[in-house]
Amino acid sequence: QAPRAGEFVLTEKGIEGSLVYALSAPIRQLIHSKGEATVYLDLLPQRSLEVVKKALLKPRGSNSMAKHLHRTLGLDGVKAALMRELLAPEQFDDHTRLARSIKALPITLVGIRPLDEAISSAGGVPFEQLDANLMLNALPGVFCAGEMLDWEAPTGGYLLTGCFASGRRAGQGIINWLNKAKA
Repeated sequence: QAPRAGEFVLTEKGIEGSLVYALSAPIRQLIHSKGEATVYLDLLPQRSLEVVKKALLKPRGSNSMAKHLHRTLGLDGVKAALMRELLAPEQFDDHTRLARSIKALPITLVGIRPLDEAISSAGGVPFEQLDANLMLNALPGVFCAGEMLDWEAPTGGYLLTGCFASGRRAGQGIINWLNKAKA
């Protein structure tokens, strides 16, 4: 996948945010097929790899690595905690490897949260089973809309807009179907 920018939130139970939602389908597919998916997080997207390497080469003196990363790159808090959690200690000794890890920190995901915690869900009725009015081909008179449909819906206002639009289309389809039944 090409690099993307967006919100990435680290929670007690995992990761979420607009960036994660945008990649949820390929992440979910990889976890399903391979048991895990690795995403790469750029901890300093506003800085190039070369700038990060150069900053890491500055003398550390008696400062700890944590203090050095904070002073030279502004890496602290959650970003520093992620690095400590995910990188082997020897990676902090190699400036080139450390710089690469800061620009592409590998985060391995091994599962998805349960449905009852979901903001939005995947799956539903495939479009191939519907006519142009969102009526089920196999069950005339049954119409589908919103999250009943199999589409990777973005969250928030986009999801609502998609649900309302498909609901309107299905509603118009119902009117058309009833009018044909009267005739």
